[in-house]
Amino acid sequence: MIQGTGSGVGKSTLVAGLARALVRRGLRVQPFKPQNMSNNAAVTADGGEIGRAQALQAQAARLAPSIHMNPVLLKPETDRGAQIIVQGRMIGRASAMEYAKRKREFLPAVLESFAHLESDADLVLIEGAGSPAEINLRDNDIANMGFASAARVPVIIAGDIDRGGVIASLAGTHAVLAPGDRDRIKGFLINKFRGDPSLFQEGIEAIERLTSWPSLGLIPWLPAIAQLPAEDSLDMNRTGAITAKFKIAVPVLARIANFDDLDPLGMEPNVELLFVQPGAALPGDAGLIIIPGSKSTMGDLAFLRAQGWHIDIEAHVRRGGHVLGLCGGYQMLGLAIEDPLGLDGLPGSTDGLGLLSVTTRMQPEKFAKPVTGRHCETGASVTGYEIHLGQTEGPDCAAPMLMIEERPDGAISRDGKIQGTYLHGLFTSDDFRRAWLARFGVASELAYEARVESALDALADHLEQHADIDQLLKIARSRQSNKESAA
Repeated sequence: MIQGTGSGVGKSTLVAGLARALVRRGLRVQPFKPQNMSNNAAVTADGGEIGRAQALQAQAARLAPSIHMNPVLLKPETDRGAQIIVQGRMIGRASAMEYAKRKREFLPAVLESFAHLESDADLVLIEGAGSPAEINLRDNDIANMGFASAARVPVIIAGDIDRGGVIASLAGTHAVLAPGDRDRIKGFLINKFRGDPSLFQEGIEAIERLTSWPSLGLIPWLPAIAQLPAEDSLDMNRTGAITAKFKIAVPVLARIANFDDLDPLGMEPNVELLFVQPGAALPGDAGLIIIPGSKSTMGDLAFLRAQGWHIDIEAHVRRGGHVLGLCGGYQMLGLAIEDPLGLDGLPGSTDGLGLLSVTTRMQPEKFAKPVTGRHCETGASVTGYEIHLGQTEGPDCAAPMLMIEERPDGAISRDGKIQGTYLHGLFTSDDFRRAWLARFGVASELAYEARVESALDALADHLEQHADIDQLLKIARSRQSNKESAA
């Protein structure tokens, strides 16, 4: 199990890189994260939801994503509450306080999923969540040491030197952990190092002295990871050319979801992809505004208006600019959003931005499915996934943006400048992305999936060079020896 001294230290990336490295060594590897909190979800073949990072790790392991790779997914809807997904299916909602009291009840499902993966693998690579040093959360924990203890797995802890204070982070983690949890950690990795490694040798020796944990590697910063899909909002602005002629602006909504939809656009050398943070105006020189997905459409529509972005969008449209809405963003573009059952928040309805002649009505059934289709305008093929509540209808739906498995999806305004779709992941399809950008005079030669595969291989090469993978395997195999001894 790879745990970390905090969020954002690179646990997801390390698991993905190790998965690809070990698969290339001929091992059967399954990625696993007991509990994830993210509004960037992926959809499995059977219509279940898991965290986007686990889908990438599955790709690294050359596997199809499975609901068992992330048995508990929390999708925040407010600052204090989240939707709860267990083994791919939504089971309800809970406040943070309610979930803290209930989470132990999900441990059997977590262990069941882990056993399912373990039965078909030489090795399961497990990603922790946040930090085990959050000892106030240790009771009933299922994400870090609570799971590691229940499943009797050894732990490697990773620290992020780029953010500073890595010696204190690792030594402090050692100091606050209970003895049993402390002993479960078998070594540490230092991630995101920049500069001459010899300059940190004394730092490594200090950590070993303070913790009694051995170093398993000093991992230098690797620019190639910027080519991998992002799950954390901290990674939003890591891509996007700044000298390109065509600018795309994306307002960062409070409950923005599935923003990795835009990663391929950020890799395009002829596109400047700009994520606009709250408090800033949408730029007047953008050729396109994309309103992204949202975990709380009505709440984020109110948030959008509170930032004054609706005024910026109206001005953009008057200037002849284009607007694209993705899923929740598509719903916002319509005349109204109706939610009589309170599925997206408080019961009621709200006016949309009025840029598409459509109306959305929230419905209890959640639609989640991988799909294929074609772009109506160009016939270009497209693949992706749908994951949404609600049905959208209206006159502009007569001009759909896509045909998905021979049914229409989305809507286009009469002048063709306002478009919306429910399809996530559509820009990963090279044929569609090239055809779609061509209408703006933007040439594209990017082979997106090939770029991701190349980045995964580069990451695996990097870890083979800088991490003691042989020792990691010995640590992992010690669990099997301990199980056999206990038996």
